[in-house]
Amino acid sequence: MAGETVITVVGNLVDDPELRFTPSGAAVAKFRVASTPRTFDRQTNEWKDGESLFLTCSVWRQAAENVAESLQRGMRVIVQGRLKQRSYEDREGVKRTVYELDVDEVGASLRSATAKVTKTSGQGRGGQGGYGGGGGGQGGGGWGGGPGGGQQGGGAPADDPWATGGAPAGGQQGGGGQGGGGWGGGSGGGGGYSDEPPF
Repeated sequence: MAGETVITVVGNLVDDPELRFTPSGAAVAKFRVASTPRTFDRQTNEWKDGESLFLTCSVWRQAAENVAESLQRGMRVIVQGRLKQRSYEDREGVKRTVYELDVDEVGASLRSATAKVTKTSGQGRGGQGGYGGGGGGQGGGGWGGGPGGGQQGGGAPADDPWATGGAPAGGQQGGGGQGGGGWGGGSGGGGGYSDEPPF
């Protein structure tokens, strides 16, 4: 969205992610990341830690459940999302401001670890990303597709291993009756994506 501040933070999880559910059943996981800058001191020939930044992060829906199941305290993570500012008054009436990160993407850092990724099944895959919409030769593309002027939709790259809908490598994911990515693949459906957001 225009005007949003998207940042990427690399750091360590302060605590295990805390998974909760809203009254409507949507999953949300909260966790804190400590990001500590390091600089090399040439005089002492040592690395020096700077002042740590502690940032509270929130991730929603299927990604929240994946985070709660996959990540734990002390793990080095890479988090990307939209920085939000929130102001409130504490119990003493003092006005406070906090910064939080609405997470779009999160993963374990593989700099000093290994991981075997297991793709989850179920809903929520199309909720936070996608290459382009469109379908059925109706055009579209980008974040939501929709009817166009007869050109093919955007679709995923031919070699996208995460593409769904049974299109083989080299197949066309976004056009010719295969739905698109993102939230609203336009008309034509299919492709493993729903026209409705996952919540």
